[in-house]
Amino acid sequence: MSEYFKPLPKPTPTSRPFWEAAKRHELTIQRCGACKSFVYYPRDRCPKCFSDQLSWQRVSGRGKLYSYTVVRRASARSFADGPYVLGIVELDEGPRMTTNIVAAPEKVRVEMPVEVYFDDVTPDRTLVKFKPA
Repeated sequence: MSEYFKPLPKPTPTSRPFWEAAKRHELTIQRCGACKSFVYYPRDRCPKCFSDQLSWQRVSGRGKLYSYTVVRRASARSFADGPYVLGIVELDEGPRMTTNIVAAPEKVRVEMPVEVYFDDVTPDRTLVKFKPA
């Protein structure tokens, strides 16, 4: 593991279970106990029924690429290692996640199947990315 210079997520009390699961190489998202909807990004209430009965559930880590862009010009110096693929993955369970796609830009296509990839960027931080399935 080389030194990592990009900004890292700062877990909040609401998002901490997501990041702790990622460190264990598990993808978990919230699920509403009232309406059974999966919820992503982490929050305190279900966006569909406003219930606070949210719990964390392990999900498959599989989905398809809903949309993407190839970033060729960095928005900040710390991201100047482009080009890289920034995508929106639609999980098999329904929610969509914005994430990096670990693949050469010319290999990426909308609707392609993807699977979760855990990138251990520091000893205490793991990022959730996706790669072609």
